[in-house]
Amino acid sequence: MNRISHWIDGQVVESTSGRSAPVYNPATGEQTGAVDLASVDEVATAVAAAKAAFPEWRATSLSRRAEIMFRLRELVDANRKEIARLLTAEHGKVLSDSLGEVARGLENIEYACGVPQLIKGEYSEQASSGVDVYSIRQPLGVVAGITPFNFPAMVPMWMFANALACGNTFVLKPSEKDPSVNMFVAELLAQAGLPAGCFNIVQGDKVAVDAILEHDDVAAVSFVGSTPIAKYIYETGTKQGKRVQALGGAKNHMLVLNDADLDMAADAAVSAAYGSAGERCMAISVVLAADEIADDLVAKIANRIPAIQVGAGDDPDSEMGPLITGEHRDKVAGYIDRATADGATMVVDGREGAPGEGYFLKPTLLDNVEPGMACYDDEIFGPVLSIKRVAGYQDGLDTINASPFANGTAIFTRDGGAARQFQFDVEVGMVGVNVPVPVPVSYYSFGGWKASLFGDTHMYGPEGINFYTQAKVVTSRWPDPATSSIDLGFPETR
Repeated sequence: MNRISHWIDGQVVESTSGRSAPVYNPATGEQTGAVDLASVDEVATAVAAAKAAFPEWRATSLSRRAEIMFRLRELVDANRKEIARLLTAEHGKVLSDSLGEVARGLENIEYACGVPQLIKGEYSEQASSGVDVYSIRQPLGVVAGITPFNFPAMVPMWMFANALACGNTFVLKPSEKDPSVNMFVAELLAQAGLPAGCFNIVQGDKVAVDAILEHDDVAAVSFVGSTPIAKYIYETGTKQGKRVQALGGAKNHMLVLNDADLDMAADAAVSAAYGSAGERCMAISVVLAADEIADDLVAKIANRIPAIQVGAGDDPDSEMGPLITGEHRDKVAGYIDRATADGATMVVDGREGAPGEGYFLKPTLLDNVEPGMACYDDEIFGPVLSIKRVAGYQDGLDTINASPFANGTAIFTRDGGAARQFQFDVEVGMVGVNVPVPVPVSYYSFGGWKASLFGDTHMYGPEGINFYTQAKVVTSRWPDPATSSIDLGFPETR
């Protein structure tokens, strides 16, 4: 049985808390490991290591920090397959999807390699007579990341790459469901030359989360997860005086207008709804189909579903793997159970024919779904796609804007005017035009609106640099001592 422990001050540290949690292979249901669950004292040890490492790391030159990020980039690139294998073994997603996750995480490391340019300040000469004013951005200190099970490699890379490059030290609390990936990445960071203590991992549950939120030496917390927990993280962290960015849940809509290419739209809906078994915060979970084309679109989606190969993630023929746990599979199945009772039409039932071992459901397609039904209102986080029929553009737009979630959305149309109006009108943080999963590239920033984000700052990209640094403005004069005098008036810029 594999034991997964903590990474503190540059080495593996086994827990003395006496608590652990099982780690499973979701494709078989077999327990493959046990992960240590940190105590409050063990979190404090990790934070202390990060705090001790901060002065030297902050003083490290930008060129040296960038060099380490470049080395990390090369090591992650060289170990893509091993990272993906670890990811698939504990999460369950198919290897091609795992490799895609690693690639998107790698983009964020590449972005952080440009920190000398990204962290530049501004300078104004002669703002007043003999006075210059300039701004600089400085690191916060010890910062922490609390990350979800569904992207165990990519989401931490969203956080720690920019945080470290900006001169902070980092404490990561990954999901206890798939903890091994980041232990491997910690070793790569050490190989890249990152000093001990700059990157630490505490495995754990709510005990570790609360210890991070309440620790006086943690200056900022980044989080990705469900909306109720995101709200809790934000409220608790900010109450303790910390910076917090907490990304919550989603219910992403895809609006398909009458003029859309229906084959393209059907391909996109199937890909975006069922990829990674729907366990993505950017998954399309509701298609808003214009009435005139709804029957055709539903038929095209339904015809594509039987061809999806569902199986173990390490099987090269599989296109969709299992869900993360048996409990989550049963929860998703419960939404399917309830859907028809609530008035939805079952088009494809994913409970039928799923592999017997492991935590599998096949893709489900529901039609005639309406707000008020649990399958519409809740974030199911599984391979369930709902169809809601709408009268047209305005009805679809109003439906999207009425949702409390506002993470991502998409419109499928051939009408450039409608697409431009949609991006202007829609109250959602990330918008796709004929793109079903509009995850921004690394040099933009990721984040939703409304109940999908708590905090003012989106993640990674330029807003990530701002989140992990604080601005300082310096007003400087080097006068001739002979001109010095006492002046109790408020200084004027003359």
